[in-house]
Amino acid sequence: MAALDYWLAWPQRLDPPQFWFFCIAALLTAMASFAGIFVFLRRARLIEDTPTSRIRSAAQGYVELQGEAAVMEGAPIVAPLTHTPCAWFHFRVDERESEGGRQQSNHWRTIARGTSEALFLLRDDTGHCVIDPDGALVTPSVTQTWYGNSPTPAPGSIGPGQRRWLGSGAYRYREERIHPGDELYAIGELRSAGGGVEGPTRAETVRALLAAWKRDQPGLLARFDHNRDGAIDPAEWEAARAAAAQEAAAELGRRLSEPGVLLLSRPQLGQGPYLLSTEAPQRLTRRYKLYAAGLFALFLLAGTAAVWLLEGGPL
Repeated sequence: MAALDYWLAWPQRLDPPQFWFFCIAALLTAMASFAGIFVFLRRARLIEDTPTSRIRSAAQGYVELQGEAAVMEGAPIVAPLTHTPCAWFHFRVDERESEGGRQQSNHWRTIARGTSEALFLLRDDTGHCVIDPDGALVTPSVTQTWYGNSPTPAPGSIGPGQRRWLGSGAYRYREERIHPGDELYAIGELRSAGGGVEGPTRAETVRALLAAWKRDQPGLLARFDHNRDGAIDPAEWEAARAAAAQEAAAELGRRLSEPGVLLLSRPQLGQGPYLLSTEAPQRLTRRYKLYAAGLFALFLLAGTAAVWLLEGGPL
């Protein structure tokens, strides 16, 4: 009983800055979890209510497709950590932080990350469409996590299909992939795009433009050396990268303007989520409902804590 009374009186022992910190944190948590409930329920409802279309007969607009992933002709897509050919990848490298010369086991700092921007295909028994993964919420078929002692993992440090969670290395590697042949569920905006879509990706076009500009130093300085000091500083190089990205996007737009190819991409704002998943839609729906239930429990907990603090605090 004394312990209960002690904890019930805990808010009164807080000084004003501490009291308002906990109140605001509880209120923000309650608000965020309340909003998240509707986000995940809306995703689950959209998956349940959107009928699956066949690619050949699909109407343009917000559609749901199912088939298998495939790669396009041209340069292969290779995951950078395991060097595995794939249709899509995301990777991250974290470094274990040190304090006082000793590494902290539970503190990590991300030093490198990247996501594939290359286009790939979704095929069913009626045809295929091109997938632009930019902006998609992706559920991969393979997720690998392992450890090492260098920023770049050693070749062969993890084998295909292997998954390691425990390790004592100073670096942690994580790679997610979708492979050709994986069952793929997709929901997004389908539209007619260009027959020239099988050219270089945006990232490849950006790299090619920057390399060409570097070779033409006088032209590079004339265009981006804004302070006229005869060198390209980091801010000016970022401006060059932004210009290259803009030109690459325009080039991709020109290629997509030619008729003849179906392209699935991120929908317009408010139309619905853009999902690419190697899991069946039924499993996605169950997962989103579980997320919503967990957030509802968090909302009740945070809301109760906020009311308890406000009623029992030193006001």
